[in-house]
Amino acid sequence: MNERIAADLWLWKETSKYSGSDDWIFASSRNDGKDPLWPGVVLQKMIRPAAMRAGIRKRIGWHTFRHTYSTLLIANGENVKVVQELMRHANSRFTLEIYSQAGLIAKREAQRRLVQAILPEGVEEFAPAIGQSSSICDQ
Repeated sequence: MNERIAADLWLWKETSKYSGSDDWIFASSRNDGKDPLWPGVVLQKMIRPAAMRAGIRKRIGWHTFRHTYSTLLIANGENVKVVQELMRHANSRFTLEIYSQAGLIAKREAQRRLVQAILPEGVEEFAPAIGQSSSICDQ
């Protein structure tokens, strides 16, 4: 676990109403912190309202976080095999085809690099300017 995440969780635990060694980090008030919050309750009462406040109108579920995690790892240039193993998928094809999406900026950048490869600077463009005739078109 990342050290910053561990430190934040430790701080949360220390300042929580239920900070005992046997209490859960995200403890339910039922049974005085001895039981965790139910994931469905967290989603319904905390995450979805926060998403609405942030202007996110799509329905969010726990799987949304898995898709986001995979997509962000790929966008950051992580090795696909590493992402596959972090996601605990049987194969990388599943990780790429089902869980990861290419970001808009990454797609635009890929297109820009391709255009630069095909039409490097200093090479005249093939298409005539608007309103000008082309010798190819005139023949």
